[in-house]
Amino acid sequence: MSAKKTEHTPWDIVKISRHSERPVFQDYIRLCFTEFTELHGDRYYADDKAIVGGFARIDKEPVMLIGQYKGKNTEEQIYRNFGMARPEGYRKALRLMRLAERFNIPVITVIDTPGAFPGMHAEERGQAESIAKNITEMATIRVPIVCVVVGEGGSGGALGIGVGDRILMLSNAIYSVISPEGCASILWRDAQYAPQAAEALNLTAEALLKLEVIDEIITEPGEGAHTNYEKTAADVKKALLKNLSKLKKYNTKKLLKNRFEKFAHMGKFA
Repeated sequence: MSAKKTEHTPWDIVKISRHSERPVFQDYIRLCFTEFTELHGDRYYADDKAIVGGFARIDKEPVMLIGQYKGKNTEEQIYRNFGMARPEGYRKALRLMRLAERFNIPVITVIDTPGAFPGMHAEERGQAESIAKNITEMATIRVPIVCVVVGEGGSGGALGIGVGDRILMLSNAIYSVISPEGCASILWRDAQYAPQAAEALNLTAEALLKLEVIDEIITEPGEGAHTNYEKTAADVKKALLKNLSKLKKYNTKKLLKNRFEKFAHMGKFA
């Protein structure tokens, strides 16, 4: 679909994507899906609370639902590590995708994270390797994958569950290789230049649709998704069902070929 013009600057959109009352993964579980059954653990080390996944239904259609779980208040956010997953979170996500493949049901991923957790212990347990493996393995999952960015899509933390046949994005979400503050700290040695970095990063849905990084923008109501949870969720659900319906028409060979070509095409320029 075509992008809706907005008067918001990229930095305005960054702030809306981080709004304290913006709907998060648990809200979409409640409003878009039924019969959600959470599955735990990576079968190697632990159960990462920042990534939640399990079987669910969307309009009676069985799916494997996986997303970054931020929490709704300070206590929950600390428990969920603010949606920043460790290696065991990405390994859990990949385990669930392979389980979906075994049962021949589609995968839906909900992306909303500042990035993967950068702590020392996460690095010691193979943070970069786990994300890289997910990116590689998701390219070969033999069932449809639809990803939707609902808030922050931060760097490799987002990409670890972000390789899909269709990438959808809410109109006030962001998706970027680095946060504006991080970019500003590198380029200008000063995080106060974050608004300029946001402009340069092309992190908005409109910019990413033009670059063909994403496939569809889901327009948010009013001043943002936080102003109407039900309308936002209904539009997300409608977009998910539409794209799943289209993808189910492809045989496995065509599905994987299109997915590979989609990501191989990114970054090309004339």
